[in-house]
Amino acid sequence: MEDTMAAVAKEISNKYGRLDMLVSSSGVLHIPDQMEPEPKLANVDPKNLMFAYRVNAVGPILVAKHMMPLLKKGLGEGTERGGAVVANITCKMASLRDNLLGGWYSYRASKASLNQFTKTLAVECQRRKENVICVVIHPGVVDTELSKPYQRDIPPEKLFTPETSAEKLVEILDSLKPEDSGKFFSYTRQEIPW
Repeated sequence: MEDTMAAVAKEISNKYGRLDMLVSSSGVLHIPDQMEPEPKLANVDPKNLMFAYRVNAVGPILVAKHMMPLLKKGLGEGTERGGAVVANITCKMASLRDNLLGGWYSYRASKASLNQFTKTLAVECQRRKENVICVVIHPGVVDTELSKPYQRDIPPEKLFTPETSAEKLVEILDSLKPEDSGKFFSYTRQEIPW
């Protein structure tokens, strides 16, 4: 996996010399007939837990690791950012404070890990005075295969097409400033508590 990431970083370096923005949107919640969200602790399966962790947390942070040399050269041209952005797509369910329903252990925990990885990267970039803004963004409920089995209780105005979600994310990404680094945002740009 890391060999592929290193090869992609090299290709970007050769072609562009820098990277202004990295958006990682990976997520696994269920796989039909193999993996379902766990409604209670008794349903937690170590194989599924580790798979969710690799996809939802480890993959995005390793991509950031390999892209960081290019991101440090990113300029954020045409924006007020003055640097590059790492934006990892997370979910509100990964907020410890917002967890009022429980369940979905693998998904919640792996996305919470992604949030911690991103916050830690933000602190490192700030400490080293690197002009890279690192955030996590909850895109809302997007009409994708990930959410399809769980959409029945979602009001139509809260179920976004991928295009609408992307537009909302671009608005947030374009408005980021250095002081936003290390924050957890909703698709409305409201800050979500960790």
